[in-house]
Amino acid sequence: MPIPLRCQDLNLSKLAIKSSVVLVCLFATVASSHAEEIIPTAIGTTWKYNMTQEAGEGFRLSSANPEEGGKLRAPVIYRINGTRDVNGKKLLEFEMHRGGLITNTDLIAVDEHGISCWARADEHGELTKFETAQVMVTAPLTPGLTWEWDGKLGEERVHQFYRVLGEEDVTVPAGKFRAVHIHGEQSLPGKMTIDRWFVDGIGIIKDVTETRSDEDDLLRQISLELTERPTVSPRPDVKPAGTAQKITATLGRDAIGEATAEFVTNTSKIYARWQGNALRYHSQIRAVWIAEEVEGVAPPDYIVDEANTTATASDSHGIFALAKPENGWLPGVYRVEFYVDGAFAEAVKLRIRPAPPAFEN
Repeated sequence: MPIPLRCQDLNLSKLAIKSSVVLVCLFATVASSHAEEIIPTAIGTTWKYNMTQEAGEGFRLSSANPEEGGKLRAPVIYRINGTRDVNGKKLLEFEMHRGGLITNTDLIAVDEHGISCWARADEHGELTKFETAQVMVTAPLTPGLTWEWDGKLGEERVHQFYRVLGEEDVTVPAGKFRAVHIHGEQSLPGKMTIDRWFVDGIGIIKDVTETRSDEDDLLRQISLELTERPTVSPRPDVKPAGTAQKITATLGRDAIGEATAEFVTNTSKIYARWQGNALRYHSQIRAVWIAEEVEGVAPPDYIVDEANTTATASDSHGIFALAKPENGWLPGVYRVEFYVDGAFAEAVKLRIRPAPPAFEN
């Protein structure tokens, strides 16, 4: 789901990440003046979406189809699996299914005040309880209504502000709807905007989330569009959580810029941009810079440097940079290897060539 990220200019000794802290509980009943439920809440109720994930200039995901211009498209399913007791509170379990995996389960409560999200379980079933419940929808949804959430996820402080903008006509694959537009902004721990369109009797029909750097560069946009009206459906088949690829990565000459695997000896810095997937909360991420076949470096596969960090969410992501040595890079083949909890996850190769005369990177 949507996550904040800050790109920072770091050397390899300080591998940076920013965690997923937007806690998305897309569906629930909302207290209203009439007896009807705002959305169906029967066990097994299922919402199907088309998801489009588009990286900004700094994060062209290696799993994306180049012909799609850096976009990754996938079907996503939300489903009420049942209820769970957390600290004596009976909460609805909303599972998110993607690629045959349950990426997370949001645990929500519904009362006369609206929707509140109290906890989240990751794909391994590890439960994280929120310091304070996250209010997703305050009832009734009247234009101009505002609310805020100050919370904590792990060690990260989160601040979000929401406003009801009004009603709009919205067309998605499931049809044309008159929807209430909710706009959210996150300021901590990273910049993000959240736009959701809610329809009485159905739920969220469209959701668009953008994460940005401190300089307001677009890092990632994720959109969800409802493909059919919610129905009670069997639970999809679920693969073991450990089957997902944990890390994808790209290289570039800038923290935000075109991905490349070709560099020259006077390149000032080489950046690796990485994206986690289905990481365990507090997974240990290790990055190793290796000189694979480099003249003057012996033996082969010499470790130049390495760094370690801790993931604070299942889809944590970040960057690191290795600065040019004082006398320039040695020409040859290098690679960057990523490990998750000690297990190899991904490797990206690069070649450094001699710089042409008067060449400036």
